[in-house]
This record gives sequence, C-alpha cells and structure tokens, in this order.
Amino acid sequence: MTRARILQWAIVLGAFGLLEALCRFRIITPFTMIPPSEMVVSLIRIARTQSWFAEDTLYSLRNLMVAVVIAVFGGYLAGLVVHALPRLRACLDPLFSSYYSVPTFILYPLFIVLFGIGPMSLIVMGSVFGVVAMISATLTALDRIPRVLVKVARIEKLGPLRTIALIKLPAAAPHLFTGLKLAVAYCIIGVIAGEFILATAGIGRRLSLSYNNFDNATMYGVLLLILAFAASVNGALNVWERRIHRRWFR
Repeated sequence: MTRARILQWAIVLGAFGLLEALCRFRIITPFTMIPPSEMVVSLIRIARTQSWFAEDTLYSLRNLMVAVVIAVFGGYLAGLVVHALPRLRACLDPLFSSYYSVPTFILYPLFIVLFGIGPMSLIVMGSVFGVVAMISATLTALDRIPRVLVKVARIEKLGPLRTIALIKLPAAAPHLFTGLKLAVAYCIIGVIAGEFILATAGIGRRLSLSYNNFDNATMYGVLLLILAFAASVNGALNVWERRIHRRWFR
C-alpha cells in the first residue's frame, strides 16, 4: 500500500472517528445525525429485514446503468463529431464550459411531460447530467492524440470507423477516464436526485420518504449505501485507469 493510499484511508477513518465522537458526546444531536456506527447497523438491518430494499436497489441500478451507457457512449460519439467540425466546436465550447452552472433540474417537469413519471425520465435526467462531462473529456483526449498516429491511419488508408476504433479510441483512452469518472458521478446524482424529487420507486424515493417521516436511521442507512456504492465505483475506475496508464506510458 502506497503512502498516498495510507493517507487517504487515514483521512476517511479520521473523519468517521470524529463524527462518531461528536455524535456520541451529543455535540451533534441524534435529531440531526446518528453516529456512523449506527448508520452501518441500520444499513445491515434494512438489507436483512426490509422487503423494499432489493427491489428499490435494483430499480435504481438499472436506471443508473442505462444512463451511464447513454452518457458515456453518446458523449464520446458527440465529442468525435464536434472535434471533426472546428466551426461547430467554436460555437459549442462556451456552452460546454457553462453547462453545469445551469440548474438542470429545472428541466425535470419537461421530462415528466415528455417521458412520464417512470424510469425513462430518470434515465434522461441522469444521462443529461453526465453527457457533457464526457463530451468535454473526449475533446481534450482527442486534442492530445499524437499527430503521427493520425498520419499512420491515412498512410494505411483506414476508413473513418476503423480510424476511430483502431487509432483514436485506444490513443485517447488514458485521457478519457476523467470524463468517464465525472459522467458516472453526475449520472448517480441525476438518477438519485430525480428519484428524490418524484418517482414511484428507487433508493432516492426511499431516501425522500424517510426524510419526510423523520426516520433518521433509515435515511442515514440509505445515504451510507449510496456513498459506499459511489466510492466503490470510483475506486474500481481508478484501478482500471492506473492499469491503462501503465500499459500506455511504459
């Protein structure tokens, strides 16, 4: 284990320990937050005893997976098109830069009108959140592809599709992971927050119900589940990214 990894774990465990102490000594009241140890106990209890746990978790995971696929592949393809058209890129670059300054949730009523109350609205919300991060990362990654590789593709007379599959995608892969990680994070925010606002099922809906009912044990147990899932996905992507970087830059 590297020093950086040890430091990361020390910060995380220290933060949990500090919260545990603040909650146990009632500096933070139970009405505001329960101790992290009780969050873990609550999550285990929910997973064992609540019939809605598996159903709502699978519901959210399905919506999230579809949203991530749309955001990642759609963002990559859109990035390829925008990169190939410099005039279009000059027009869209300012929009990409300011995209996340606009509260995307204002579009949620429109999504409900267009797609109804159900999975489709949540998928669209998640993918809309994540797609621009992937587009921006794709443009940056394509800008960093060595020109010699593009010349090799021309010499070998590769078509556009083969150039993308054999040259551009492998060469850009080490730099695409920033967009991939951001897209996944934004998709999680979009889907869970969409469920929180208005949905018929899902972890976000369960979080909203427990919040409105002042059920802190369930609310913080579900929050811990979301936090653990997001951290696990980000950790897996980091491991994958390091492996690709080692292969590419060795």
